[in-house]
Amino acid sequence: MSNTFDYNRVINDARAVITRPADYFQTMEKTGGFANPLIFVVVMAAIMGVITAVMSLFGSAGMLAVGFGAIIIMPIGAVIGSFIGAGILFIIWKLMGSEQSYETAYRCLAAATAIYPIIGALSVIPYLGGIIAVAWGTYLMIEASVAVHGRDRKNASIVFGILAALMIISNISSEYASRKIADRASEMGEMLEGYEDLSPEEQGQKMGEFLKGIEQGMDKSE
Repeated sequence: MSNTFDYNRVINDARAVITRPADYFQTMEKTGGFANPLIFVVVMAAIMGVITAVMSLFGSAGMLAVGFGAIIIMPIGAVIGSFIGAGILFIIWKLMGSEQSYETAYRCLAAATAIYPIIGALSVIPYLGGIIAVAWGTYLMIEASVAVHGRDRKNASIVFGILAALMIISNISSEYASRKIADRASEMGEMLEGYEDLSPEEQGQKMGEFLKGIEQGMDKSE
């Protein structure tokens, strides 16, 4: 990432990270401030948000609102997450013996956000999108460990490989739980469809069925 912000340079850097990560990290500037890597994160997250919004056009009205909200939410979340993630990486690399600064760790993480747009497109594939995101990000951090932090590739592969395995297990579990909740919420919504047009007796019966459904759902999740 250049110290002077240039949109064309941002796109070229993103392309380099995706197609030639080892070469990119070998020539990456390790210092120069946080402004440009931060802007890089925002641009990549914004593109990911736009992709999410476009893909939501093929979903329900609720998904449409969520999709367009992603254009704003994703860059904000990416900025916050980038500083936290860089802190975690900084500690990991320090424990591995790296002498590089937090800024350098941040620049490595910022560069890895180049895959955000692609990951956004792959997110429509259940489970596989998350697995690819973790695996690809892990590969980039291994390359950064070797080229930027001067760490041994074998050790870097072991450290980040273990972390990746834990993240994949966690992501699959979280996605499974969120999909179950979404399916259950959809079922509950269908049960109350036309509720306002029913008689008081029918409304009472409908509400009883609704509450029973919630209770059964809680029993299954335990």
